[in-house]
Amino acid sequence: MGVAPDPRFFETLGPLGVSDLAALSGGEVVRDTGTALRRVAPLASAGPDAFGFMSDRKYIETLGASRAGCVIIPAFAVDAAPAEAAVIVSRSPQAGWAAAALALHRPLALSTTHAAEAMEDASVTIETGVVVGQGARIGRGTRIGANSVIGPGVQIGQDCVIGPNVTVGFALIGDRVKLYAGVRIGEAGFGAAGGATGPVDVPQLGRVILQDGVTVGANTCIDRGAFDDTVIGENTKIDNLVMIAHNCVIGRNCLIAGHVGISGSVTVGDGVIFGGKAGIGDHIRIGEGARVAAGAGVLADIPAGETWSGYPAKPIRQFLRETVWVSRQTGRKGARGHE
Repeated sequence: MGVAPDPRFFETLGPLGVSDLAALSGGEVVRDTGTALRRVAPLASAGPDAFGFMSDRKYIETLGASRAGCVIIPAFAVDAAPAEAAVIVSRSPQAGWAAAALALHRPLALSTTHAAEAMEDASVTIETGVVVGQGARIGRGTRIGANSVIGPGVQIGQDCVIGPNVTVGFALIGDRVKLYAGVRIGEAGFGAAGGATGPVDVPQLGRVILQDGVTVGANTCIDRGAFDDTVIGENTKIDNLVMIAHNCVIGRNCLIAGHVGISGSVTVGDGVIFGGKAGIGDHIRIGEGARVAAGAGVLADIPAGETWSGYPAKPIRQFLRETVWVSRQTGRKGARGHE
């Protein structure tokens, strides 16, 4: 994604001044440069018209290198802020940034249906009860099932099959993609920040990209990115009732069985296979051609080509050796108990 929320899906409001942002975020202005802020952005990609935040010491270097026009940060980080940036100090920077995001960016509303203007030609089939948002585009030969909702700005390629009761928003979809009944594409990812009165929702300003040939099983959910994109690579096949969280990047030709849960910001290489009910922790990297056994709980990176199993997951040979050892120890204790 670019450096600002995609205008096909989000309306940008503002601009706002530094004092306006401080009032919204409940922070205190330490330095006001008179900058007009038009958008929010992560520190690494923020430009002079953007508002960024830092709440964790491990991002001190990123803060110092940022080109953001204004930053909201804890008091300990003031000296590390870029000299050109306006500075707001807050005890809960991410919650303050979230408040600013709500004031600067708003998802486009789904009003009346625009099905006729979205269709590329007469080969598109729109079944009963479908609602299509303004600016959406549907490619040749694509079928949209009954009662599905295609949000504003959504782009759908050629020869796709969208089942009944599907919702698609904030998404770019390639050719020959199949979304079975009840699929949810582009819902807000699970992002929350601690605020003065408890957790607050962090606006999710990214997109979902489904590349050519992807199949998504019934009632599966793929969340849009927090700011970057959630991406599913070409020809990846996803079973029913799978959860893929925001900012995940899944490679090509992957197979994901039912009830798999993949947490946010996971990166998966090409050709990876997930057994049913596997769970993946956030910010984990899984190498090309790896295998994740059914029911595994992955809490560490998996190198390319390896098979992991268990909870916490580990290389399968190690897991099997430990399982055999535990079984033998349990058997010995049971035998002694009957002596």
